[in-house]
Parts: sequence; C-alpha cells; structure tokens
Amino acid sequence: MGESEGEGNRTYGHKPFKRSRSHFADRITADGRDGWPVEAGRYRLVVSRACPWASRALVSRRLLGLEGALSLAVADPVQDDRSWRFTLDPDGRDPVLGIRYLAEAYEAREAGHPGGVSVPAVVDVPSGKLVTNDYQQLTLDLATEWTALHRPGAPDLYPRALRAEVDEVMEGVYRDVNNGVYRAGFATGQEEYEEACAGVFRRLQRLAERLAGQRYLVGDTITEADIRLFTTLVRFDAVYHGHFKCNRWKLAENAVLWAYARDLFQTPGFGDTVDFDHIKRHYYQVHTGINPTGIVPLGPDLDGWLAPHGRERLGGRPFGDGTPPGPVPAGEEVPAVPA
Repeated sequence: MGESEGEGNRTYGHKPFKRSRSHFADRITADGRDGWPVEAGRYRLVVSRACPWASRALVSRRLLGLEGALSLAVADPVQDDRSWRFTLDPDGRDPVLGIRYLAEAYEAREAGHPGGVSVPAVVDVPSGKLVTNDYQQLTLDLATEWTALHRPGAPDLYPRALRAEVDEVMEGVYRDVNNGVYRAGFATGQEEYEEACAGVFRRLQRLAERLAGQRYLVGDTITEADIRLFTTLVRFDAVYHGHFKCNRWKLAENAVLWAYARDLFQTPGFGDTVDFDHIKRHYYQVHTGINPTGIVPLGPDLDGWLAPHGRERLGGRPFGDGTPPGPVPAGEEVPAVPA
C-alpha cells in the first residue's frame, strides 16, 4: 500500500485501479537462500499504522514476540510526493537508518527501480538497502522462517496441517475484502464500483456465516487468516464505509463480524497495534482524488471496540498451547481507545 504517486494522489477515482505486485520479493529465511539470513538486530521493519498490509506485520511481530529481534520504524501517515517519510522522528530522520524517506532505501537497493514505494518494507540496517516489500509473503516468513527468534509461548500462526485451508480462506479474503474495498473506493465508473462493492459484501456475508459457529476462521486458534481479515475489518467503519463507499451496512451492524472483530481487537497483539488517528488521517488526507477537501470526519464513535463480545462461548484457544504476548514495548504504544 501507499506507493509513491506524486500527482497520483489526486488521480484516485479518475483512473482504473490495479494493485501493483511487489517488485522486491527477496525472502529472509532461516537458511539465507536469497542472501538474507534471519538474524536478530540486522533488519528494520518499516510500517505505516495507517496501512492494512503493514498492519499485518505489526500484529504478527507482536504475537510472535519479535520486537527485540526486528526493530520498528513508523512512517508519517500523511505522505508527500516522495511517499512515506519519517517526520514523526526527531529531525525528520529514522534514528536507525538515518534517512528521511523510505524511498532512499529503495534507491540504495536499485536506482531508478520500477513501481512505487510501499509498506511494509524490510531494510537491511548495515547496508541501508531494501530487502523486501512483498507484503503477501512477509508475514508468512515471520511465522515460519523466524521461529528460532520467536518468544517462548509464541502461537503457530500458519500451522502446517491447516495451510491448505488457511490459504484458501485467505485467497477469498484478499480478492474480495482486503483488495475489494480498494477496487470499490478507487472505481472510475458506476458498473466497476457496483461489482466491487457487491463482491465485498457477498464475501463478508459468507465469512459471517462461517464465523457464526466457530471463533476463528480456521481451526480453533488464531491464524494468519484472522490477521488478514482483521486489518480490513478494523478500518471498515472508520474509512471504507464512507470514504470508499462500501456502505451497504456498517461492520457494527453485522452482529457476527462485529463481535468477531471486537474479540480480536481485545486480544493482546491486535488492538494494541491500531492507531485510528493515523488510519483516518491517511485515507482522508492523502486520497485527494476522492476526498479533495482533505476533511477528516469526526466519527465513528470508538467506544464499542471494548464492549463485551461474547465469543468465548464458541470455545477456541487464541494462542493454542502458547501464551499472550507481553506488554507493548516502550515507544511503540498507540493511543488508547476510550473505555
């Protein structure tokens, strides 16, 4: 998400939407087969808390206890014409990488590279070069290749016995929900919009039917599939319902999905990574092609996220045989949702 558009921020809604493939698809693996071995302290994860794709990595990193092994850089949610920038840090520079823009790590890897500058991104600290921006593979590798650095009690987010089912569920979630809301929001014509919007709600209804009788999407524990659905659901009423015109109903109006989303939000590792201020300011202020005034709405009311969800009655064990993650590391806290 968040490719460097320059003039492009004003073109959203005026040109056909097509999500770019990740140009840098190297993998960081236990055996280092792509030249990037798993190594504590070597890499820096660059995210925006506004971005649902980057938020997957934030949740995974917390659940797996990788905070001490994989450092974190948080970009300003409002981009300029060079895309993601480190204006939240002193002097406008990332304190570890020493750069003002994520684009500098991209250029260090490949000058004049095609495509834009997106998050999540992993940068090699010693060289300052981008390693990967492959948002689809990154979290799977955190779950399966970084196991030597997982905390004691870390959950298995991509259990081998369930991978075929997890992959199948994630494919539908990605096509119709994760990406579907963007296809609706950036549509250039009525027919294109209606097709995408209908697909979003058709899939959400199928997911609600699935989740009516089970606590999590696959098996009885949290998996990668839940992480990927959550990062869209948590943004739904705040931005996708209004800004992207996905307004057949609000998440809070669907009893099953609203309870499921609250259940995850209240689970350590999920809600404690969410910054609604960053989310709202990014979408409403950056996408000037579909919100030319840049006005950020006051709502929705966030109080309900901490209301009882009642999903415990379905059983399930959030972390399987593991344990919840510890406290959020100092400096990584996000504003608390009103109780």
